[in-house]
Amino acid sequence: MKLIVPFVLFMAVGFVLAGGCIAMTNKTRVNITTSATFAPFSNTSDPRLSTTINATANSTPKLEGSLRVSIGGISYPANLSVFLDNKTVGTVKPTSPLYLMVSEGNHTVMICMNSVCEQEEVTTRFGRYVTVDFSELLLRDMKFPDPAARPTARILGYYKNGDVVSVDVEFINPSTEDHLISVVVRCGYSYIDDRTGIRNGDSARGMVMQNVKAGQRKTESLNLHFASGQSYSYDSPLVEELKIK
Repeated sequence: MKLIVPFVLFMAVGFVLAGGCIAMTNKTRVNITTSATFAPFSNTSDPRLSTTINATANSTPKLEGSLRVSIGGISYPANLSVFLDNKTVGTVKPTSPLYLMVSEGNHTVMICMNSVCEQEEVTTRFGRYVTVDFSELLLRDMKFPDPAARPTARILGYYKNGDVVSVDVEFINPSTEDHLISVVVRCGYSYIDDRTGIRNGDSARGMVMQNVKAGQRKTESLNLHFASGQSYSYDSPLVEELKIK
């Protein structure tokens, strides 16, 4: 009996210690599991990605179309400002049209001579060539093209017949003296050569003169002959040179 009691006490103490170790192990495992955290990942949090996207969106080029502005029918020296959407974009002369590259869309083109202003609405498109000539409007709205009332000449009209362009030239003398007025008219054109089949570019010139009395007007026709060929394409005739005696 004395040997059995100590053995029983020893076994009881062993079970108590074993139970304590198991409880401590479970408590530690629970703490490790609940303390673990994970941060979500977001693509938009990196500022470098946003910069790259904006740069790509803003790098798309704007499409432009060609625009030609001219005053070819004005016979005396003139250097007129050209306005595009109320902004000055250059100057135009009777012998020097203004060529522009303009963004696609609807635009207002305007030029002014003294107190007379003329404007046209145009629509530009990529790969399209648009031409605006103001000479007819200016000559229509002004009594005399020359603001100083000097003798001058202008082109009233023209028409093509085969390889010939007939040009009607009006001589104007608003002064108080008689004057001999002469002009050189030029017309640029292109055509397909009958022998080679190649399209060539050239220009035809001719001179006409009239003795105009003071305060009078006279009209004279001039024929400009093209080179032999076919499929002609030509520009509006213009006064290249004016002389007054």
